[in-house]
Amino acid sequence: MEMMIKPILPILLRLSVATIFMVALAAVVRSQDPAAELKSDVLQWVDELDASSLAKRKAAENSLIQAGPEVLPLLPERKPGMSIEASERLTRVRKTLLSLRTKAETQPSAVVIRLDGVKTVGEAFEAISRDSGVEFEYHGDTSVPIQAVATPLSFWHAVDLILDQANLDVNFYGGERESLQIVTRESDRPSRVDSAAYAGVYRIEPTSVNSRRVLNHPKLSALNLSMEISWEPRMTPIGLSIPIAQLRGTLDDGAALKPQETGETIDIATNSEISFSEFYLPMQLPAGQPEKVESLSGVIKALLPGKRQVFELALSEVGNKKKLDAMEVQVEELRKNGPLHEIRVAITLDDAGRSLESHRQWIFENSAYVKRPDGSRADHLGYEVYRQAANGVGIGYFFDLGDAVIDSTLIYESPTSVVPNEVSFVLQDILLP
Repeated sequence: MEMMIKPILPILLRLSVATIFMVALAAVVRSQDPAAELKSDVLQWVDELDASSLAKRKAAENSLIQAGPEVLPLLPERKPGMSIEASERLTRVRKTLLSLRTKAETQPSAVVIRLDGVKTVGEAFEAISRDSGVEFEYHGDTSVPIQAVATPLSFWHAVDLILDQANLDVNFYGGERESLQIVTRESDRPSRVDSAAYAGVYRIEPTSVNSRRVLNHPKLSALNLSMEISWEPRMTPIGLSIPIAQLRGTLDDGAALKPQETGETIDIATNSEISFSEFYLPMQLPAGQPEKVESLSGVIKALLPGKRQVFELALSEVGNKKKLDAMEVQVEELRKNGPLHEIRVAITLDDAGRSLESHRQWIFENSAYVKRPDGSRADHLGYEVYRQAANGVGIGYFFDLGDAVIDSTLIYESPTSVVPNEVSFVLQDILLP
């Protein structure tokens, strides 16, 4: 027996040393690759969602959340054999991280413009584009000198400062999505900076004031303040509204400016192709003879879209679906409709809230087209809605695809999450008629 053991011992020792070396080497490699280390940690925490100890299950859930939104691509949909409790914890983690990521993308402070060092209009527009992703369409003299600003600014404040210095303005009806067309300013246009209030991703500017005194029906008397609201072109709000009860105003004679009792909210229409809208604030007619509104404050409520994502779904597989963040897109049916093809697409959104209730227009504005086998693009010729639900819609898109339909791919672009957003605003020194 002793004669048999002795030759084996050196081999075992060599194997043990080699194993220890490989483990140590793997640890070194892991420590040098943060991505690999994070993935390993995430997989361990996911396993521990099914741990026998309640404390360990809670700790694993907290660890996944504290790791931040960057772990979202590493989370499995659901592991085979995972318990109901662990599955619910994983769902909670995914929703929490998705909400954190969307809030980070839509926070007003997320876009900070730095204009220190810029010397010309061209350099200023380049700096704003660099920090915001918004492009400018401007065909004027880009060498006009600009005074640099050391303080970081919000998007609209930075744009207005440059436009004021160069005697320029914005044409919201020109340009394209996520771009602004810059034009020469009208001679009587006042300073954009002095005229506006900045609140998060919004810019609000009073444009006119109309007073009406009805002698035989005093309650019909009113002071209507017409407003223009702009938002960053990259982020069209959904369900934009201003609660009337939260409007507060002060006049220069010391009296309060109060809203009319006309309803609960002022709903403001939005469109992803034009980054501004117009509305008016219905106020009570002042009793005295004030010359201006010293201050007017309120709250803007909306749902803001998260990052836009691209869904690619092969038309060769009806029923094919893809989920990104909180949105799932599925090709439900492909059928002939006369000379055209109808592609029926189901779109669902986790925790849709109000975004798919009365404010679902943003879904219909999303880009949907077909990429043919040769790489060319076929735009849809129209659509119809065949299903509406609290968390989704079914849209039939019509295409002229000929015989290339089976080998083609549907491309659908959309924000894949939405988050509630509320910011306060204060307007000052509004001259009265």
